[in-house]
Amino acid sequence: MSTLELGTTSSGAEPGTPLATGTTVRGWVRPGPTARERRTDVLLGLGMAVAAVLGTELARGSATMPVHLGIGGVEAYVLSAAVALPLCFRRRYPIPVVLAVAVLFVVNGERVTFAFAGNLVTQATMFMAIYAAVAWARDRRLMKASVTLVFLAMFGWLTINFVRALRNNEIEGPNHGLLSPYVSSVLLTLALNALYFFGAYFWGRTAWGIARQRHELEEQAVELAAQQEANARRAVIDERLRISRELHDVVAHHISSIGVQAGGARRVMDTDPDAAKNALNVIEESSRSAVNEMRQLLGMLRAADPDVDVTAPDPKAPQAGADRLPALISEVNGQGLEVGFHQIGPPAELPKTVSVSVYRIAQEALANVRKHSTARSAHLTLRYLGDTVELEVLDDGRPKHAPVGSRLGHVGIRERVGLLGGESEIGPRPVGGFRVRVRIPLDHPMLDQPTSGGPDD
Repeated sequence: MSTLELGTTSSGAEPGTPLATGTTVRGWVRPGPTARERRTDVLLGLGMAVAAVLGTELARGSATMPVHLGIGGVEAYVLSAAVALPLCFRRRYPIPVVLAVAVLFVVNGERVTFAFAGNLVTQATMFMAIYAAVAWARDRRLMKASVTLVFLAMFGWLTINFVRALRNNEIEGPNHGLLSPYVSSVLLTLALNALYFFGAYFWGRTAWGIARQRHELEEQAVELAAQQEANARRAVIDERLRISRELHDVVAHHISSIGVQAGGARRVMDTDPDAAKNALNVIEESSRSAVNEMRQLLGMLRAADPDVDVTAPDPKAPQAGADRLPALISEVNGQGLEVGFHQIGPPAELPKTVSVSVYRIAQEALANVRKHSTARSAHLTLRYLGDTVELEVLDDGRPKHAPVGSRLGHVGIRERVGLLGGESEIGPRPVGGFRVRVRIPLDHPMLDQPTSGGPDD
């Protein structure tokens, strides 16, 4: 045996660490045992001590020769129990336990040979102590030094016993095979002890590596959960800012209309009072809509991240709206996805925010079909239901085998519909394919609030 076998590998990884994780010793210390594990160890140590005493008595009864029980006739029982009692602290103090068990193990073998040789509990105790030291020691260098010392001591003691047996000519037999009885016995004993001691070491080393891998996976799970939460929050913020930019256009339209109507009313106020009155009515309605839209805009901006840069909308981009759904479908059809369109109910004039949201939801849903589904066709249905409008996008495809994305687009859809007081249903269809269905009320308070007071009421 060489100390090299107990050292680290050339890559610096702790032996026994699963290769797939790339885990190294540096930077991680195994946490101590829990209260429940400590209680379990105490019960284990006490149970092993009782079993060791019983094993000694059975070894005494089955011996074919008179046996000596040691000092006071109880030394054999005391030593058998003593070698197992340190296991009460095997995970709490693994290195002191393995050293103590090793000393008591040798003392048992020297003082009460019959109990040592015939008591399997004593043999199991040494195995468990080595395993616990390798699996639970937090100071890995001290563990390796301690286990190396124990191994050297055990194989040194074994060598001394071989020399004694040779000197006393204790190993003889009537059969002479390829090797003499003495050499055969030595080789067999060495093989069994190597399997015993190194088996305990490698088993403990594997347990330590599994614990290290479990810790790494838990850390990764926490990190992934934090990233997903941050991404979902960012998606909500981005969607709110997108809505805010669109509301900017809507409010600007109302303000422009107010300016035009006010100028016309001023010019005809003296000559045509009725026309001036109508212009003032238009100004009243436009101002009410403008205030409502602005209140919604301010509410969303206050909820969004103040550190995010809100850039101005592209003045050249065409205004999104429900009336542009046919143009959107034509654009998607040109990208390889065949989309059908069906409108149910007499068209109604939608509030600007609702109209823009219908368009954006359809745009996001169709983009998801192209990116994340095997579907070659989809169908879009727009339903006017009196006081609500409903949009449904269906496809008959399956999710692609590649990763299907972060689903943050779905978060944005739900956020947009929720701000407008609507309902959304997003998920697989029972008959196959995927459905995105939203229903938005046309009389939500945020769309039709009285104008008594300013935006900060």
